[in-house]
Amino acid sequence: MRAVVQRACRAHVEVAGEIVGRINTGLVVFLGVGAGDGEQDCRYIAGKIAGLRIFEDAEGLMNKSLPEVGGEVLCVSQFTLYGDCRKGRRPSFIAAAPPAWAEELYRRVCELLREEGLKVSTGIFQAMMKVVVHNHGPVTILLDSRKTF
Repeated sequence: MRAVVQRACRAHVEVAGEIVGRINTGLVVFLGVGAGDGEQDCRYIAGKIAGLRIFEDAEGLMNKSLPEVGGEVLCVSQFTLYGDCRKGRRPSFIAAAPPAWAEELYRRVCELLREEGLKVSTGIFQAMMKVVVHNHGPVTILLDSRKTF
């Protein structure tokens, strides 16, 4: 499982011109589910997202986590994180999970984040979306459940 996590002062996602998810201070998570991912990957990614200390403290250092700043999560499914561009110019998505499995695990990550007490907004799975992110910093972190050490 892969996630691109961006610290944001606000963000929203639109589908067909309608805003379907919105946050203020928090994290925008672009989440890709890989073939072979499971519960352990969901728990790893959700735990990392909830615990990342990437918000500033009183001294301006990145020492606070999402719960400590009362932040929210906007989680958007993005299978293209598994695009393999090593050969040719058109990405291959063979490593991405099939849609039904990917949707189940995407929803599971959102559920785990809610269990951490976080407010989670989402896009719409498999929809064409416009995501507007006001990246604060900018701060962007890459997470991969298969690269844990």
